[in-house]
Amino acid sequence: MKTLQKTLLALAAGSLLSMGAQAAVSYGNGYTGQPYVGVKVGQFDLDVNGADKPTAYGVYGGYNFDPNFGIEAEYVGSDDADYYNGDIDAKSYGAYGTYRYQFPNTALYAKGKLGVAKTEIEGNYLVEDSNRKTISKDDTSLAGGVGLGYSVNPNFSVEAEYDMLGSDADLMTVGAQLKF
Repeated sequence: MKTLQKTLLALAAGSLLSMGAQAAVSYGNGYTGQPYVGVKVGQFDLDVNGADKPTAYGVYGGYNFDPNFGIEAEYVGSDDADYYNGDIDAKSYGAYGTYRYQFPNTALYAKGKLGVAKTEIEGNYLVEDSNRKTISKDDTSLAGGVGLGYSVNPNFSVEAEYDMLGSDADLMTVGAQLKF
């Protein structure tokens, strides 16, 4: 991940996590919809022979329409990982419908999501005759994930998640989210 991207990601995450405003929308039926934003870090598992697993960094945001159902969008990028005698990186953009199940009498919840993700993988390496070879994979497909979360308080939670991003990549992350 380039220095500018890391800087922008850090600034966005810091700005979003420092906000304390309540932005909930009341539907008049006893439930108040709840927007949220979050950051995550983890590791891509790429379906590319000879590639190490790049470290992943991401931001996401969503909206819970009720205690169970919502929508979520995310961007996850990576640093450069070793690929033979070169490097490889990945990016993913996704939009999902989400479902949360709150375990009774606890702050623990399970989360599932299903939607569409675009995954881009780019790499290059040096071959024996001193020529550089490149690979590029671009896949838009059905994607989904499962995870567990813990609500620290009504406005802050942490999550661990496993996402299947199509045929070329999987993603494991831990993250934190701020609810408004």
